[in-house]
Amino acid sequence: MMRRTKITTLLALLCVHGAVAAADVKIGMITTLSTKAGYLGEEIRDGFRLAMDREGGKLGGVTVELLVEDDGRKPERGKQISERYIKRENIKIITGIVFSNVAMAVVPKVVRSDVIYVSPNAGPSQLAGKGCHENYFNVAWQNDNLHEVTGKFVTDQGFANVYMLAPNYPAGKDSLAGFKRYYKGGISGEVYTKLGQSDYSAELAALRAAKPDAVFFFLPGGMGINFLKQYSQAGLSSEIPVFGPAFSFDERLLKAVGDAAVGVHNGSQWNRDLDNGANGEFVAAFHAAYGRYPTLYASQGYDAARLIGSAIAAVGGNISDTKGLRSALRAAKFDSVRGDFRFGPNQHPIQDLYVRKVVKSADGSFTNRTVKKVFTNHADAYAKDCKM
Repeated sequence: MMRRTKITTLLALLCVHGAVAAADVKIGMITTLSTKAGYLGEEIRDGFRLAMDREGGKLGGVTVELLVEDDGRKPERGKQISERYIKRENIKIITGIVFSNVAMAVVPKVVRSDVIYVSPNAGPSQLAGKGCHENYFNVAWQNDNLHEVTGKFVTDQGFANVYMLAPNYPAGKDSLAGFKRYYKGGISGEVYTKLGQSDYSAELAALRAAKPDAVFFFLPGGMGINFLKQYSQAGLSSEIPVFGPAFSFDERLLKAVGDAAVGVHNGSQWNRDLDNGANGEFVAAFHAAYGRYPTLYASQGYDAARLIGSAIAAVGGNISDTKGLRSALRAAKFDSVRGDFRFGPNQHPIQDLYVRKVVKSADGSFTNRTVKKVFTNHADAYAKDCKM
């Protein structure tokens, strides 16, 4: 039976002549809350809810009901949820998808149904280029972006022979394409693993035999935890340095991996030490609300809610005004936790991108420290193919 979680904020017992007040706007969230990657969806959901909670259950001054369902990382389940949201709940704004294979199954039909989709994570190249759509916005990044940062950094550090691994699904293929776009050295191996794989002994044996001078990998959630632990147990962490994107080095993953990740550099568009007012408020509020520091997934969920809130306010809560809602989303008049933020012509971010380093704090916890800005106002490689 499909798991369903319904979160209703500030509908709350506002009894008028014995009736409960209805929300002005419903938003549907399809995200991954189960499997070993389930915490990724939790972070997106919690970041989104925090933005609502900070407005007293509202976004853009309008009472919001957030419906949340678990896609189980399964494209078909994601499609079923989206169809129900649109047909039964009459929802006009959907968000939340973590994995690109789910996004590719869900988003094209959603946006053709005159429904707005705001991505807080997955940004497959197909939806950034020829498959772009006026109803599709990505507030996080295009899949390639954080890997492009790492490719540039690894090149600048003088590594000449890299071994690469990623899962065999759209985001995995985009990750290696992005890395290679800016990496100028040799490639000793390019391996696609099974999505959700937990045992990497065969890959590690092949990697060792290839004798690279560096490793680049993209394995989000539990996949990354298993890979990093096994890499360290195989004695490779002291021999061959590892690089990757922020997806494989978020705060919750680092807590599980521990010392094996210390010193690893990774590419990101956000970190909790970024010095701007919106970020400082977000990090403090998230920690106060949930008792942990946010990951980049939480920051993306929060920004998605703030973006949607800015558009709801602009149309006075009339989300049936799809044209007005689109225009307001495109304008992106909200304070992003990343600082400067705007959309490119394909409605994907133009933003600064950084390299971070995993460090161990004085209290024994693990986090990332921003090392340097690699790209300023960086746009994705597919925008030129988008015709709206």
